[in-house]
Amino acid sequence: MKITLICVGKIKEKYFSDAIAEYRKRLSRYAKLEILEVADEKTPEDASLAEELQIKAKEGDRILKAVKDGAYLIALAIDGKKISSEAFAEFIGKRQVGGDSHLVFVIGGSLGLDKRVLDRADVLLSFSDMTFPHQLMRVILLEQIYRGFRILHHEPYHK
Repeated sequence: MKITLICVGKIKEKYFSDAIAEYRKRLSRYAKLEILEVADEKTPEDASLAEELQIKAKEGDRILKAVKDGAYLIALAIDGKKISSEAFAEFIGKRQVGGDSHLVFVIGGSLGLDKRVLDRADVLLSFSDMTFPHQLMRVILLEQIYRGFRILHHEPYHK
């Protein structure tokens, strides 16, 4: 299985980079992982709604350009469906069995995702009602993907 993370913005802190590298290494047993970073737009402090929509549209263009035809797209969105780690593992397992060999997860920028990205997504997934920095969310997502594969393979993993 191939898993791609499309993320708006770059990782700036070494401790996030180190955690991402660790999960990349762990996941290599189960899937081919690709992380694509698309440029984020600078958002002015006093941005109007119109400016925010333009920023999300520009970031959305970059995201959609990176999504390959036939990929199963999962957008991380605060309004998405909330599921347990076990249900997430089952979701990944069903994608594998169902022939979805390429899962693409999208993590938006500080303003969220453009409507076109949300509309293109096969699933909207939420990890919490809380908002997380996109750098931290990348680590959380990779940890949950790794946990999901461990569950699928009936391998021990801390709870």
